[in-house]
Amino acid sequence: MRFRDYFKAPDVSYRVWKVWMRNRDVFMKTVKVNFLLPFLEPILYLLGMGFGLGIYVREVDGMSYAAFIAPALVGISMMNASFFECTYASFVRMYYQKTFDAIISTPLSLDEVILGEILWGSTKSLINASLMLPVLFALQLIKLPDSLLLIPFSLLAGLVFSAIAMCFTAISPTIDSFNYPTFLLITPMFLFSGTFFPLSALPDPIRLASQMFFPLTHVVIISRGLTTGRLDAQSLTSLAWLISAGAVLTILSINLMRRRLLA
Repeated sequence: MRFRDYFKAPDVSYRVWKVWMRNRDVFMKTVKVNFLLPFLEPILYLLGMGFGLGIYVREVDGMSYAAFIAPALVGISMMNASFFECTYASFVRMYYQKTFDAIISTPLSLDEVILGEILWGSTKSLINASLMLPVLFALQLIKLPDSLLLIPFSLLAGLVFSAIAMCFTAISPTIDSFNYPTFLLITPMFLFSGTFFPLSALPDPIRLASQMFFPLTHVVIISRGLTTGRLDAQSLTSLAWLISAGAVLTILSINLMRRRLLA
């Protein structure tokens, strides 16, 4: 496979939404269970980190520690929802349930199946963000109405993480192989993306690597800007980074999956 083939324009149409609707219908069958974790997650984190550690850390960047980590928790939830949907869940549908085989026996193309999976991963990010915002607002940790922009922004964040996940799904030989990106990528992003302490506290090489390679860093910068009303030039740079990465990684992931499934 030549280098340019990894970035070949995908062949997709409106039918991609058929894949999205199929996943939505399955999701709605267990809707109560699916909504429980995103609703409880910010409460548990805030009790354990924000209000517990916040007793010892009075202020960070001019705000309470709980208010500092609240937008990062939304970003982490976006990351986890979309990444794990397009790794473990997509792998199960592809390998064990043979769902992809069934769908491409219809008029839908393989490219449409993969893009539909990525769009559904983005939707899971939106669902989690939408569930967390009322909780954080009730705890007076975010400001409205600017924070509501996190809902449409979660689609872009979810697209980036879903595309990264689909790239790993395309090259992982077994479902156990997802342990590698989970521990080597997701865990470092969880810790070193300005989530629980400012980026400025990191040594320069780690801070630069975080800004260059970790999408969660840019998601946290924008989320924190929206929830505190402090959007600045750095937020616009992060937005451009995410849009560029999302476009490139989505095309790459579709071509990698096509190579895997048609080889």
